[in-house]
Amino acid sequence: MGRSAKRSLRASPGEQVSSEVISASIIVELLLLLLLAVSAVALLTSRWKVPYTIALVFAGFAIDLFHVPIKQVTGQAQLLTPDVIFVLFLPALLFESSLNIEISHLRENARSIVLLAVVGVAAATAITGYVVHHILGLPVLTALLFGALIRATDPIAVIALFKDLGVSKRLGVIVEGESLFNNGTAAVAFQLILAGILTNQFDAIMGIRQFVIVAFGGALLGLVVGYAASKITEMVDEPRIEITLTTIVAYGSYLLAEHLRVSGVMATVLAGLTVGNYGAHKGMSPRTRVAVWSFWEYVAFLVNSLVFLLIGIEVHVAQIFESWQPILLAIDAVLLGRVLVVYGLSPLSGWLGEPIPAKWNPVMVWGGLHGSVSIALALSLPQDFPHRATLLTLCFGVVAFSIVVQALTMKPLLGWLGVVEPTDHHCALEKAKQLSTGAARAELDQLHRSRAVSPHVFAALSQEADHAARELENRLAELQAARPALADEEVRQTRLRMLAAGRATLQRAIIEGSVAPEVGELALGESAAELDRLRRNERGREN
Repeated sequence: MGRSAKRSLRASPGEQVSSEVISASIIVELLLLLLLAVSAVALLTSRWKVPYTIALVFAGFAIDLFHVPIKQVTGQAQLLTPDVIFVLFLPALLFESSLNIEISHLRENARSIVLLAVVGVAAATAITGYVVHHILGLPVLTALLFGALIRATDPIAVIALFKDLGVSKRLGVIVEGESLFNNGTAAVAFQLILAGILTNQFDAIMGIRQFVIVAFGGALLGLVVGYAASKITEMVDEPRIEITLTTIVAYGSYLLAEHLRVSGVMATVLAGLTVGNYGAHKGMSPRTRVAVWSFWEYVAFLVNSLVFLLIGIEVHVAQIFESWQPILLAIDAVLLGRVLVVYGLSPLSGWLGEPIPAKWNPVMVWGGLHGSVSIALALSLPQDFPHRATLLTLCFGVVAFSIVVQALTMKPLLGWLGVVEPTDHHCALEKAKQLSTGAARAELDQLHRSRAVSPHVFAALSQEADHAARELENRLAELQAARPALADEEVRQTRLRMLAAGRATLQRAIIEGSVAPEVGELALGESAAELDRLRRNERGREN
């Protein structure tokens, strides 16, 4: 089987790279087309309740299969290049993710995260590499190179998926923390193995020493950059300037680390953690924190959307089907490595600290999604690298399986394991009825005011509407008495809507001139402080 599997490999999509130069107008046109596609997918998924990131990948598949004009804008030029992912997309996504992680949560689960992100990456790389070597016949170091590049669990996919599904806070922190840090360890391992192949001088001891220097050097640099930026924010109280400063930190820490030949991924992650947990609370006003969070939330949404759409465009489905046999074997090797690592290290994490519940292990195995980081590492291989086409094809196949199959089956798996508390559909239905009844009563009042309905008809229908409203209120009160958390959630959501309405009114009054700008800014600052307080309370509640 291994021999026939090797023969079925075809030229990879990554091989079809044109040298044509894309003009600025073509870039703008391409970006507009991509944003139109993103908006259309977002609108459809909001109606059909399909996972947004998965829908984007399928949209990309459709663009490639049906030759939608997005590809025609650039001809045969490759869209998802290593520079686009590593320099443009990845720093923003890593920074936004680390910016919103509570360092206390990471510290509480540090042993589990370090085991998975360092020891786990090394072990899974070795297991996957040697299995691929034996079943597909690739040279040992080349197979280990594949094991390293595919070990990066994509923070884009993992974070987006777990936020939507609402898993246990601790499980989310472990998976999210691993996805952030193991990208750095996987990238460093990939670079060391690649250097050994190219120079024919692979030294395991030297590689471990170099790994420690690169990884911890990047982390130290990120801490320094994040701390320096945090001290600067203490001297400034202008949201636009501080947002600009965080942008400089996100990209500057990555580029500086790469220039110094340490891990840019580690530098960006630690810079984001420092700014989010130290600078935001020590040097930013509540108004600035809200502005910074809103800015990076949108950046993450935009970049996340573009990455998944481009993955779908660049992964040529037809060529994956042609090479289905070796890809299937590679998927088995990757999952085997993940299973052995998770189930092997989970008991060890229990000895070192708080144990990981057994029912979380399948989630951690199946939640190890792969995406843009693995693709970027594969595309960064030199054009004349032996077996480059094979590695690219295997990588694209595993990523496609991960995003489509694993991500789509994650929600049923969580429900089957009982990891996610089921939604109270009864309460949701009563709330929907209440919303509908309220709108109907408002329409009846409007008809009465405009004299479009007879007084006796209005009186009869008003009585019916009031009776229905009272019945709904009683049923909701009973449900909320049985489950106080439902009432707490309604209070929280209502307060957020009230704050949003108040801020919108203030902003409109400032624009119209009925409120002086300096007075309005003070009022907006107080509103932002209240919003910040609600957000902190929400984080504490989730913990």
